[in-house]
Amino acid sequence: MSTGNVENWTGNIAEIGAAYPFVGIETPLMIAGIVFWIYWHISQLRSESRELDEEVRRHGNAESLNKVLNDTDPNKR
Repeated sequence: MSTGNVENWTGNIAEIGAAYPFVGIETPLMIAGIVFWIYWHISQLRSESRELDEEVRRHGNAESLNKVLNDTDPNKR
């Protein structure tokens, strides 16, 4: 296994070069991660809003739910 072009390990670390692959790409990757994170949150909010609207459409609004609950109240009979 090659350790790179190092002849003397007691030298200056700056002279050795990069210690890991893709040096310098940290900032673009961080920006891409933040953009994806924000996009995911917006997408999730839209999806959950659509699901809520569908449930409200399917099951009715607060007034109709209260009417159903009041009609089945055993204390009213």
